[in-house]
Amino acid sequence: MSNPFFEHPILNSPYERPQRHWELDDEGQPTQRILDSRRRAEFITPIPKPKKRKRAAQQDEMVFDEGKGLSTKEQQYDRISIINEVRQNVATWRALSSSQWQVSPETARLLQHWRHHKFGGLRPFFCQVEAVETAIWLTEVAPQSKSGKRLLDHLASANRDYNPELLRLALKLATGAGKTTVMAMLIAWQTINAVRRPGSKHFSRGFLVVAPGLTIKDRLRVLQPHDPDSYYKDRELVPSDMLDYVKDAKIVITNYHRFKLRERIELSKGGRQLLKGRTGEDLQTLETEGQMIQRVMPDLMGMKNILVLNDEAHHCYREKAGAADDKDEELEGDEKKEAEKNKEAARLWISGLEAVNRKLGLARVIDLSVTPFFLRGSGEAEGTLFPWTMSDFSLMDAIECGIVKLPRVPVAENIPGDEMPVYRNLWENIRKDMPKKGRGQGEELDPLKLPTRLQTALQALYGHYEKTFKLWEEKGIRVPPCFIIVCQNTAISKLAYDFISGFHRKNEDGTTTLENGRLALFRNFDETTGNPLPRPNTVLIDSEQLEAGDALDDNFRAMASDEIERFRREIIERTRDTRAADNLTDQELLREVMNTVGKPDQLGGSIRCVVSVSMLTEGWDANTVTHVLGIRAFGT
Repeated sequence: MSNPFFEHPILNSPYERPQRHWELDDEGQPTQRILDSRRRAEFITPIPKPKKRKRAAQQDEMVFDEGKGLSTKEQQYDRISIINEVRQNVATWRALSSSQWQVSPETARLLQHWRHHKFGGLRPFFCQVEAVETAIWLTEVAPQSKSGKRLLDHLASANRDYNPELLRLALKLATGAGKTTVMAMLIAWQTINAVRRPGSKHFSRGFLVVAPGLTIKDRLRVLQPHDPDSYYKDRELVPSDMLDYVKDAKIVITNYHRFKLRERIELSKGGRQLLKGRTGEDLQTLETEGQMIQRVMPDLMGMKNILVLNDEAHHCYREKAGAADDKDEELEGDEKKEAEKNKEAARLWISGLEAVNRKLGLARVIDLSVTPFFLRGSGEAEGTLFPWTMSDFSLMDAIECGIVKLPRVPVAENIPGDEMPVYRNLWENIRKDMPKKGRGQGEELDPLKLPTRLQTALQALYGHYEKTFKLWEEKGIRVPPCFIIVCQNTAISKLAYDFISGFHRKNEDGTTTLENGRLALFRNFDETTGNPLPRPNTVLIDSEQLEAGDALDDNFRAMASDEIERFRREIIERTRDTRAADNLTDQELLREVMNTVGKPDQLGGSIRCVVSVSMLTEGWDANTVTHVLGIRAFGT
């Protein structure tokens, strides 16, 4: 049966405004019809409440429920996103002659450059330019028109309801659409104007870039004007005669974990009790907000009007006071712990920004995210759009413009009579047979006794990977495709890692026997000699620990000790400096491996398979990933 969408999904140029789109049915599936228009943005969005009225008595408001049964008297939801209205205003403005743009000469110059410059390398996508245009229009143009002021009032109302201490603006961009480039363009626009117009409150040359983890933080160094790979020069995002202005920017790039107040004095529990003395008052040994800010962003001290860029900003929100989420009660075990971690992370992130605002002053927070949606536990309906979102370029838009790969999921019925394919929701079918906790001091688990359904799923997906691997080799691609396995905990990740890459089984007499990996292309041991390969094909990563910058767990360090040592030797060979590897912590070394997967002649360039605990979805710019297997719950 013909399926035109899957056979030829691309309809538009990535460099032009989308003109066509695939029609989707009520369940989000392609109907195979092509419509000659741009796809509208439709989301379930909380409607910001109007400003409080002064009248004491108010008539009860009717509930117009356009939000699939979510609306109540306390909070209404709407499907028709204000994004469409903003998008139309920006499109109309874009079509005007430059003399009618109502922007500064510096902004006009940048817009002309981004739209019409003959780029020697990568040219900005339409979606990247449109996201920046939206921020420019709302800042420089909207205040000058009645329709613009009304949209700014909507944005102010949304922030009053959800971010009373901050002014946030969210730009939604699909995975792979290039948020880092958008951030560089925003920084260039703000800095050049701030340098040329030092008295303006609209512009800033001080920036705080906040990431959800160290992987993204490492990648964002290209935003620094003095970085060797700086995007402003390397990607020609700024005209050559304006580059010196960008060098005046003060940019601090950090991960939100650093907002956590640290102990200034390390005391044992007994020592703390002793020093309480007769008063019995707890010692205040935590640093103050001011000390935290001095530690995290010393370069911004003394600056005002700072602009924040939140990368993957869906992790940053203030949960509703007193909000009860009944669905949280349904969670158990690892899923409940993960939901609690999400809430704790969100509180830490937004509290940190509020502290910076109190001490230094923030002009605006610009959120960039693939999914600027409320998470479970926020007090809002899970999956509803942040109401301060003003721009959208969805995954379907990106697929139709040829920017990202088209994801495929299992569709065949694996077991007769089952409505949903077993492999579509693998975890629900195997979770009872998997270890419940992380790898501890208990009895050794046998990797070769993985549940049959999991082994079958691994073999099935690996069979497809094998064909992809051979195809890449035939085409002369210098790096292998990458297969990701995402696990629920360290016990499961170790079992999966050993099953596919090989392990030494302990015998009763104290000797060991090699059990080589069951998936040949992912083996880490030589098939003839049994010796470890000098460059492992499979790597084991605890993403959560690496992102937070925590010290590696002893169990995990033991699990990954061989690969860590091999990579240390490789660094020494490459740099010819015996001290080069000594200066790297285990976390830095493994992060470098992750950051270079799919990059020829670099530390992770030969990696074929990554076995991970926690997610590897945000900011990991490996464009060689072809297969993903989840051995975990994805509901949270």
